[in-house]
Amino acid sequence: MVHNFSNEHSLISNWVSELRCVDVQKDRMRFRRNLERIAEVIGYEISKNMETEDVDITTPMGKAKCKVLKDQPVLATILRAGLAMHNGLLSYFDKADNAFLSAYRKHNADGTFEIALEYMSCPPIDGRVVIVSDPMLATGASLVKAVQYIRDAGNIKELHVVCAIAATKGIDTLLKAEPAATIWCGAIDDNLSAKGYILPGLGDAGDLAYGSKMQQ
Repeated sequence: MVHNFSNEHSLISNWVSELRCVDVQKDRMRFRRNLERIAEVIGYEISKNMETEDVDITTPMGKAKCKVLKDQPVLATILRAGLAMHNGLLSYFDKADNAFLSAYRKHNADGTFEIALEYMSCPPIDGRVVIVSDPMLATGASLVKAVQYIRDAGNIKELHVVCAIAATKGIDTLLKAEPAATIWCGAIDDNLSAKGYILPGLGDAGDLAYGSKMQQ
């Protein structure tokens, strides 16, 4: 299942427009905050479909029966670009466990690249809802590999993928590998550049959020 928030009028569309804008992109703090806000709203939407249970809460005036999440999710992200969206999800799922992966594009001299994944820190995930955040779902290769690594750690009950912008090819690649996944994205673009970047996209989310890097 794919949720595309650009198909409906919401604040997410406003924040995506600012993420794309070359003038607004000059403000790194605003860029990161927009990623956080998109993730916060999507996190709220995901929570509507999660299992709840009734608990009795003691107030100063008596007892109140309240619905709370039955189980906390595992929030996973891909360093470093995913950190801002991860923080947004964590601000809503503030009791969640967290997983971090280091998947990145390792560029070759001929312009091609491979997905390198050299590190993962993951809590127990058997029977857990896992929410993976990454701002850009381009080719889908890094997310597929990241999810494979997470699955090696245990049996995922439910998989959600949260991104700001997704490419049609990336969605197809991910759903082919993970047909039961639910994808939540602020917008969907149809094209990729020869180097695998989303068009029109917004550029390199990691660089825009945290500064330029040396290519490896």
